[in-house]
Amino acid sequence: MNSDINKQFYNYLWAYVLVALSGCLGNVVDGIIVGNLISADGVSAINLSKPVNQFIFTLHLLINAGAGMLVGYALGQKNISLARRYFSLALTMSVGLGMLLAIFCGLVFIDETTHLLCNKEQLLPLVRQYLQVLLLGNPAFILMWGLSTMVGVDGQPRLVSLAVIIDNVVNLCLDIVFIQWLGWGITGSSAATVVGHLVGIAILLTHWMKNEELKMKNEESGNEEPTAGVFKRTRLRLVRFWSSQDNSTLYTLHSSLKKVLSQGAPLAMASICLTLLLLSANRIVLSTLGQAGIFAFAVCMNLLQVYNLFLSGTCQTLQSLGAIQVGRRDADGLRLVLRKAFRFITVAMAVTCLFVWIDPEAIAALFGADTPEYVAVTDDALRIFALSFIPFCYIYVIMIVYKLYGHHRMALFISFALSLTVIPVMWAISEWAPQLMWYSYLIAYLIEALIIFTLHHTNKLQFTLNH
Repeated sequence: MNSDINKQFYNYLWAYVLVALSGCLGNVVDGIIVGNLISADGVSAINLSKPVNQFIFTLHLLINAGAGMLVGYALGQKNISLARRYFSLALTMSVGLGMLLAIFCGLVFIDETTHLLCNKEQLLPLVRQYLQVLLLGNPAFILMWGLSTMVGVDGQPRLVSLAVIIDNVVNLCLDIVFIQWLGWGITGSSAATVVGHLVGIAILLTHWMKNEELKMKNEESGNEEPTAGVFKRTRLRLVRFWSSQDNSTLYTLHSSLKKVLSQGAPLAMASICLTLLLLSANRIVLSTLGQAGIFAFAVCMNLLQVYNLFLSGTCQTLQSLGAIQVGRRDADGLRLVLRKAFRFITVAMAVTCLFVWIDPEAIAALFGADTPEYVAVTDDALRIFALSFIPFCYIYVIMIVYKLYGHHRMALFISFALSLTVIPVMWAISEWAPQLMWYSYLIAYLIEALIIFTLHHTNKLQFTLNH
């Protein structure tokens, strides 16, 4: 049993690490290419647009992360019908909300959205060009992330890996083509990311195209599960979730929607708070430290994307594989998954932090820092932020642990505090000790860790399967 979980853990882990590339590598690659082919202001413009990208990711977490956990629970209990209902609901909501966001923010209110993010006239054109394509293409973002979650839970993490690898290869190649060869400028970097996601979506859809004939035979014979020896690629499919002959509230649309949103709320709240943090931090840094400061902060946020590669992969693995163990009521299996998750994230953070401390100047140069002022400011910021993100990663993983063990209020508190703790600390330091600005994140996360430790022992919380 342990060997099976061990194999499954790493299959899921590396698949989801690659899935995280879909959400963050596009930004990192865009930043590097824009910094070298356009200007340092282009890097700043991308960073100023990140609150919108984070908000799009929030919608994915609210819908697909919550539904993915419920699908995992249902599959662990062998309730295929219920798993299909949650999958269908999540897919419909992803497309619908993505289209609404594209229409209203990408077309109707694009100028207002741009001014909300940036108040510097010299950066406004760049921000608008990048932002509009990002918003118009946001349904592809949500659908790519959502399908990746569902295909992984449905037992095909390798297909997810393939889709994400090709997605990012296409993105990287088209970055060069659109920006340099076609002369689209910063618009090209955003367009390349969207096209890459569309290619990834097409690959993920093959999960349902393969063995279609076998699936039809199973349905005709009344079998819910695929034929023995065949990949469990047919367990999830679209069904009518909005009506049912069953009068129990479990299968009603209202109940299903409530369960999906409830499961996804802690992760989504953490993400929306991060959106507010990015928006507030951009404004504080830009007004306090100027152009060099906002460039250094942009590079630090790209460093956070690197941490998120491993953090997102770890958390998605906990949600999928951990939820299946909860569904099976396998406490030992869940503890094994948790031990492996914490071991992996520790090693990943240590290696990343060490790399940054060895040569921060190289990272600054990679993003186009070409003046002594920009290099010096970015050097200091990177070293401090490399340490700051370590407690952040641990706290985020602990939030997932609380969720799996049914401590939903604690998980929700952590999701709020992860970002909201930073905002007042950052504001206070900018007012009274601006020279310590880069320590804001580290101080805030250490304060939050102390609060979590205190609340855990005060409320006598225990990690047992009680739900």
